[in-house]
Amino acid sequence: MPPTTPDGFPIPLILRPGQKLRTIPFVLGETRVRELLTPFGLDPTTTQAKQILAYLQLLLRWNQRINLTAIREPENCVTRHFGESLFLARHAQLAGDLLDIGSGAGFPGLALKIVFPEISVTLLEPVAKKRAFLKEAARVCGFHQVEVRGERLQEWASTNAERRFDSATMRAVGNLGVTVPLAARCLKTRGNLFLWLAHDQANVLAAIESGLCWDKPIAIPLSRSGEVWKGIKNFDSQKVPTAGSSDFHSP
Repeated sequence: MPPTTPDGFPIPLILRPGQKLRTIPFVLGETRVRELLTPFGLDPTTTQAKQILAYLQLLLRWNQRINLTAIREPENCVTRHFGESLFLARHAQLAGDLLDIGSGAGFPGLALKIVFPEISVTLLEPVAKKRAFLKEAARVCGFHQVEVRGERLQEWASTNAERRFDSATMRAVGNLGVTVPLAARCLKTRGNLFLWLAHDQANVLAAIESGLCWDKPIAIPLSRSGEVWKGIKNFDSQKVPTAGSSDFHSP
């Protein structure tokens, strides 16, 4: 019989061009996944743990062929990707429609379907190979109501001006002075933008005119400076508060 993980999953076989057949070291089971997620205040159900393992296995396989993540060790993937993404569930309740910007390997937007299975998720990812991975991950994990789009944020905001989302997420996305106002335009009034940032990155938020009021940041467990920021859209596009106005909340 082929080798399996402690939970009975087959260890995937990967053949690189010019290399002999080898295996990905896949040694995590449900118990270890729960241990790794404990610092984030997460206790996944059996179904959620199996989805995490299926997602992780696929990520490790595809990462051999395309650059999805620089993190290649399974335990670090669980903490850095799944833990940091799903940590949001401890502090927010998502419902309705979610826009994930610059999805990459699906963190946080697609991964959030594990803890919020009823939300409808639109993933913006301009790289075709990454879009193929996102579609396969959604299929393997049994996620429904997932739309994978190839537009960049600026194009999406211009061509889908009437579509508004209940929440939006961005992680590892740069040029905040441009992306934050564009993301805010995609939100409904009272919609939320969640940003995963390093502490020093957040210093620029006070100077960005976006119509968002910012809550205090939430420190990410096991991270030296990582934080989750929540911006609430209290204003329409015709009334964007500035740093000098009474409606502006400084980070």
